[in-house]
Formats: sequence, structure tokens, C-alpha cells
Amino acid sequence: MSDVLEAAVARVWPGRDACFEVLGGGITNHNVRVELDGEAFVLRVVGKDTNLLGIDRSVELAATEAAAAVGVGPEVVTFVGPEGWLVTRFITGETPSPERMREPEMLVRVAQALRAFHDEPPIPGRFDSFRVVETYRDTALVRGGTIPAQFEWVHEIARRIELLRGDAPLRPCHNDLLNANFLDDGERIRIVDWEYAGMGDVFFDLANFSINHELGQKEREALLLAYSGEIRRAELQSLELMRFMSDFREAMWGVVQGAVSELDFDFAAYSAEHFERLEQTAATPEFRAAYED
Repeated sequence: MSDVLEAAVARVWPGRDACFEVLGGGITNHNVRVELDGEAFVLRVVGKDTNLLGIDRSVELAATEAAAAVGVGPEVVTFVGPEGWLVTRFITGETPSPERMREPEMLVRVAQALRAFHDEPPIPGRFDSFRVVETYRDTALVRGGTIPAQFEWVHEIARRIELLRGDAPLRPCHNDLLNANFLDDGERIRIVDWEYAGMGDVFFDLANFSINHELGQKEREALLLAYSGEIRRAELQSLELMRFMSDFREAMWGVVQGAVSELDFDFAAYSAEHFERLEQTAATPEFRAAYED
């Protein structure tokens, strides 16, 4: 793989004396920190068959540019086609721990960053969590994968949630708010990895952040207060419902990756972890109240 990445760096910066190192954290792609002429960049070399995950690199480019315009995402330097490689300026900062992200001050900063992007003009692409899980199921079956037994009953719950959230306004969303995708430079929270971005339900974004950072009830209320300026019962219920959908998407992402990916990663265990977590969510009083209201 090092030879492949070296060739990629040479293609983007031909004839230049560039030094590079592989950045950790990615499962789907390979991210490389490149230094030359006193500047630092990140080159994202995309993985194989990422289109099967619903990724459109032109949408990723547009979303990253939109996020950079409001100070939320990294500056785009260049886009390399037809492969869809993306070069952004390297952000000096650190990924806060999940515990740090749950602190009141950080929840406010995250909410402000998400709101800034959500309020942007429309971007290309559509992210519909209800269709994504079905597409992942179909792709996995075509590729010889096995669909977990939980899918049917989970899908039935998702149908009910869609009835409750199906008319949500479409806004620019990130849709993959894992802890590793946040950087704190001391002044601003930046968000990277916009490959799943598209027009969608902002409560999927808020729920995705919430579930991935294991926010408790008070922390979820604090997030919504920072985001909306007040705590509305309907918004709390929307957050509870979409926490379930966030894990459903993640579980089915693991299923389709298990069928199509050549990476040495236990996608079955990843999927099982998220199915287990959504079962726990479905059993909470907060979810039941939102689901049955």
C-alpha cells in the first residue's frame, strides 16, 4: 500500500520533493499528510467500490467546500479526477475525547458548527436514512452477503419513524459525525470527512452525534438548547427517534461492507454492535414515548 500512496502523492505533486505520512482513523479510505514547501495538506485516496456505500465524490467536494466557507470544514486545495481524490489543507488541532465532547462548553461549540452548516444553501446529493438501509441490504444481497435476522423487525420500526419524520425539511447535513471526524484547533471546532454529506434531516445529524458520543438525557437537552435556543418537546422526540435510525444505518453499513470490502476489518462485529445498541435505544422510555406519541 505504501507504494500506491507514494505514487498517488507523486501524481498530485509531480516532480516535487514531498514528504508524507499515513494518517490513522480511516476504514474506507487512506488519508495521507503531505508536507512540501513549508505547507501541510491531507490527500484522501479513496477506497475501492465506495460508490456501493452511496458515496458520490462530487457531492463530497461540494459539501467540503460549503463547510469551509462557514469555517466548519477544511479548505479544499484541489480535486483529482476521475478517482475522486480530495486534497485539503491540513488542520492543526486534536480530536477531543468523547468525554470532552460531552462537556457543556463543547456541546455548544458542536451545536454552533452544525447549525452553521445546516443553514447553508442547498448542496448536491440526497441522504435519506430510510432508503440508505434498504439500499445497503439490496447491495449486500447482490454481493452474496447475509442479512442479519434483526433486519425485518428493525425495518418495521423504521417504517413508523419514517411516517413521523418523512416530511422533515431537507437541509445540508454531514451524516457521519463519528468522534474521529472532529478537530479542535483551540478556537474552532472543525469537521472533516464529508463523503456521506447530502440534503437530509438535521435531526439525523444531531442524533448521529448524540448516539456516537453517548450523550445522556441532560446532555441531549443541552445540545438541543444550544442548537435551537430552546428545548421543544417535539424536537426531543425527533432526536430520540433518529438515534435509532443512526444506529440502523451504521449496522447496515457494516453489513454491506462485509459483503464488498477487501479490508482486514471485522465488519460483522461492527454491525452486531450497532444492532445491539439500537435494541437498547428502542427499549428506553424516551424512545417508546416518542414512537407511540
